[in-house]
Amino acid sequence: MRRHRMALTEMQKMLAGSLYDPADPEIQAAQAEAKQWMARYNAALAASAAERRALLRERFAEVGDGAVIRPPFHCDYGSNIRLGAGSFLNFNCVILDVVEVEIGEAAQIGPGVQILTADHPRDQEGRESGLEFGRPVRIGRHAWIGGGAIILPGVTIGEGAVIGAGSVVTRDVPPGATAFGNPARVKGGG
Repeated sequence: MRRHRMALTEMQKMLAGSLYDPADPEIQAAQAEAKQWMARYNAALAASAAERRALLRERFAEVGDGAVIRPPFHCDYGSNIRLGAGSFLNFNCVILDVVEVEIGEAAQIGPGVQILTADHPRDQEGRESGLEFGRPVRIGRHAWIGGGAIILPGVTIGEGAVIGAGSVVTRDVPPGATAFGNPARVKGGG
């Protein structure tokens, strides 16, 4: 007896980290919803931390007690972001969350940090197809990321690690290590 497999939707492909078409109507609709939510969130600059946290809980997969994101803030969906208790993201952070982004408890993230899960094929033909894919980013408990740092797709930053301001993190950083530069290199700990 043959079983027929249902074809995955483009959204399911995206969430699985497979190649997907970002122009798919379901994906475009989800991004439009996120844009409407961001307009509300970013207009809440003068709101209390508790009011902003309630807005985060409307959209994010998880928001721990005491988690703070200072607006303005930008993301692709929001629904793929998990914020641990007491985590803090300063002004102007960007999270491209086509797949899961996990920010651990009490992680401290400076202003202008970019956390990127969205990726593209490296070969020209692959890029010309218009397809994309994502690789999850994980930031450990009590990690500290300096202002303007860029965290590339697929990177894990270990618990208690320190990332220098302006660094471009292209590889995993072990727990307790300090990494800085472009590309960021581990200089201690770990």
